[in-house]
Amino acid sequence: MIITRTPFRVTLGGGGTDLPAYYRRYGGFVFAAGIAKYMYISLNQPFDGLVRVKYSQSETVSSVDEVKHPIAREALKMTGIRSGIEIVSIADIPAGTGLGSSSCYTVGLLHALHAYNIDHISLHELAEEACRLEIEVLGSPIGKQDQYMAAFGGLTVLEIDKDGTVKEKGAVVADEIVDELNRNLLLFYTHTSHDANEILSGQSGGVERSEKEVVENMHVIKEIGHQVLAAVESGNLTEVGKLFHRHWEHKKKISAKMTNPRFDEIYEIARKNGALGGKITGAGGGGFFVFYVEEKQARFKEKMKELGLRPMRYRFDFEGTKVMVNFRDSSF
Repeated sequence: MIITRTPFRVTLGGGGTDLPAYYRRYGGFVFAAGIAKYMYISLNQPFDGLVRVKYSQSETVSSVDEVKHPIAREALKMTGIRSGIEIVSIADIPAGTGLGSSSCYTVGLLHALHAYNIDHISLHELAEEACRLEIEVLGSPIGKQDQYMAAFGGLTVLEIDKDGTVKEKGAVVADEIVDELNRNLLLFYTHTSHDANEILSGQSGGVERSEKEVVENMHVIKEIGHQVLAAVESGNLTEVGKLFHRHWEHKKKISAKMTNPRFDEIYEIARKNGALGGKITGAGGGGFFVFYVEEKQARFKEKMKELGLRPMRYRFDFEGTKVMVNFRDSSF
């Protein structure tokens, strides 16, 4: 039995600049936080030699090629495992909520399979392998943020060169500022999910076609990301809330699918009740609202509940993906 635990993430700045359509022309920059909500992947070797994959559905097949779950199938192929494996996934957060679930699954599964093969792999190599699987093999219109954040967690900065090389580093933040940021960033589930691929495809298309408004707003979003990092590292967290609001205004100009009339109304009510700014996680269109609120947080949470949003308690994760259990017997 092998079990891995991999964190979800919340983007703090620069989201979308990790898409190939953007970073190949201009370079990307993302500042994000791993959170202690996890994807758990367990592996076992069944006695009958079949391949079992259990997620929202359950598959039992005789060979890897028959597996319908695309990530599981390709991860098994990449690591050379053709039969005799059982994969079970359990997540703290549902898919399609903008917190990087598919990449958490990919990173967590690849991590478990390498442990199964007794292969040492660095976190950087693991993140790149996950990027290759999702972006190149499966053709998903996503960027590189989610895979790296799933691997590293923490308050992490990703600088992406035009050739796709990612340089990751931890933000330099005092412990008391980390605690204050964690306390003031409030997450609320909207009870809706979204098709991130559709939204991201449209965003990438706008960059590839050199649509002036899309490209200019992406440049601003990248600059806001740098400013959010500077504000956090200097301890000026009030500025983070203001920058979130500026980001909201520019993000809406990139894709009409990022928000909707209901979310716009929620955002305006949140602003009137103490939020300095906010954003919708991931590509937008559903999932979680993130608001920066410094005062009267209990009253703010009650107001959001009245609007049908569910608050989610969390803390930052600084461990990244890890093998929690590794019990191997002689049959492995």
